[in-house]
Amino acid sequence: MQLGGPSWTVKLWRRDSATASKSEAERELPLFTTPLDSLISLFRRKGLSAKDLVALSGAHTIGQAQCFTFRDRIHNHTNIDSGFARKRRNRCPSNGGDSKLAPLDLVTPTSFDNNYFKILMQKKGLLESDQVLFNGGSTDEIVRSYSKSRSAFYSDFAEAMVKMGDIEPLTGSAGQIRARCSVPN
Repeated sequence: MQLGGPSWTVKLWRRDSATASKSEAERELPLFTTPLDSLISLFRRKGLSAKDLVALSGAHTIGQAQCFTFRDRIHNHTNIDSGFARKRRNRCPSNGGDSKLAPLDLVTPTSFDNNYFKILMQKKGLLESDQVLFNGGSTDEIVRSYSKSRSAFYSDFAEAMVKMGDIEPLTGSAGQIRARCSVPN
């Protein structure tokens, strides 16, 4: 990874879909408001464990989110650090500003690391679907473990990425090998 972090072997001869389905994506991918039990169930249906869910969520140590994805959390939730919420409210008022982006962390991260898990333990998860991973539920101990051990997080993240790559792969004549990854041929 350009920002550091683990590496893993990517299997070759996988193909991309020639089509996309918004309704299928909405049905298969979690939302930023998805509760923990639903996240675990969704991942389990794809052959991934709760540990895989938490490890893969650690990718949120980098990135940005649009205001509408966390507005309700910073204005109305109680399981959030008050200073963190107040700082975010300055850029994301309760009455608009959907196009504004905010870092998922307190500062724009410069490396892929395990700080995401430390942030969750401080009740500074920006998205609801992040903070549910550390909110008195079944995944709290996994978050604690990753917050203490970057190497455990890296190892489990790489393993989960390989498992995710094995979800319904297109091989043989199914799908296509794209000339440009972001655009169907």
